[in-house]
Amino acid sequence: MKKSLLLAAAAMMVMGAEPALAKKQLVIVVKGLDNPFFEAIHQGCEKWNKENASSEYECFYTGPASTSDEAGEAQIVQDMLSKPDTVAMAISPSNAPLIAQTIKSANPTIPIMTLDADLTKADAALRKTYLGTDNYLMGSKIGGYIAKAKPKGGTICTIEGNPAADNILQRAQGLRDALSGKKGLAKLAGEGGWTEVAGCPVFTNDDGAKGVQAMTDILAANPKLDAFGIMGGWPLFGAPQPYRDLIGPLKDRLASNDFVIGAADTIGDEVAIARDGLVTALVGQRPFEMGYKAPSVMIDLVKGTKVADPVFTGLDECTKETVDTCIQK
Repeated sequence: MKKSLLLAAAAMMVMGAEPALAKKQLVIVVKGLDNPFFEAIHQGCEKWNKENASSEYECFYTGPASTSDEAGEAQIVQDMLSKPDTVAMAISPSNAPLIAQTIKSANPTIPIMTLDADLTKADAALRKTYLGTDNYLMGSKIGGYIAKAKPKGGTICTIEGNPAADNILQRAQGLRDALSGKKGLAKLAGEGGWTEVAGCPVFTNDDGAKGVQAMTDILAANPKLDAFGIMGGWPLFGAPQPYRDLIGPLKDRLASNDFVIGAADTIGDEVAIARDGLVTALVGQRPFEMGYKAPSVMIDLVKGTKVADPVFTGLDECTKETVDTCIQK
C-alpha cells in the first residue's frame, strides 16, 4: 500500500513538473537591436504582454544585433518562420527586396505584415498590411519646415539610411516633392529654388556616427550649404554629442534661418537638441505605439478579421518653441 502511494505521489510530481503549454508567438523582427527607435517598439510589445498576461498569444521581439546587418535580419525572418509556435510575423525590412525574397522562399502559411518600414509596391502582396508611419507625409512635412524657413530655396543635402529601405526612400521623395512643387524627382537641380549638392544623398546605414561624419564632410566641401534634410534621426539620437559639437558653432545661423536642418524622429536626445536650438524642426514617429498595436493587428490577421491597409500611427512635430507640448502622451 505504501509503495502504491509513493508511486502515485511520484506520478503527480512528474505531472506537476510538466511545463505549461507554450504560447502562440506573435513575432516582431526589427532591423537591429542597437537602435533606440526599435527599443521603443520593444517596450510597446512588452506593454502588450503585460496587459495580456492571460492571453494564448505572446509578443516576441527580435532582430540582428546591428541595424546594418541586412543578411542577419533575413536569416532571423527565415528561422522564425520555421518555428511551429510562430503564428504571425511583423517585419521592419532593412533591405526590402531581400526580405521580400526571403518571404517568397519561405512561402509561409501564416500572415505576414510590415512594421515601421514597408516592402516595395511590387512586393506588397506578400504582406497583409503595413503598420507605422506615413513616410511620404513625414518627408513632406520635413520639407515643408525647410521651405518655410528658406522660401527662396538654396543648396541642400539629404542624409539617408539604407539605400534599399523603402520607408527612407519614401521620406526623401516626400521632401523633394515638397521643396520642388513637383512629383517624383530623383534629385533636385534648381526646382523650387533647391539644388542637391554633389555627393548627396549620403547613405549611412542608420549609423549615428556615420551620419555626423557625413554631415561634417558635406559642410567642409560646402561651407555655405543652406540645409540638411535628415531622413532618420540617427545623427541626433545615435551620436548626440558629436552632433552638438558639429552644429553648435552654427547655432546663430540656425536661429536666423540662414541655415536649416529638418530631421526625422523625436527620440533620445532629439527633443533636447531642438530645445537648444540645434535643429530647426523634428517630425517624429510613434514607435512605442507601433510595438503596442502590432500584436493586436497580428491576432486579427490570424483570426481572419478584416484589417485596414495601411494602418498609420501618426506624427509628432517639434520646434524649439513647441518642445514642451509636441509629443503625444
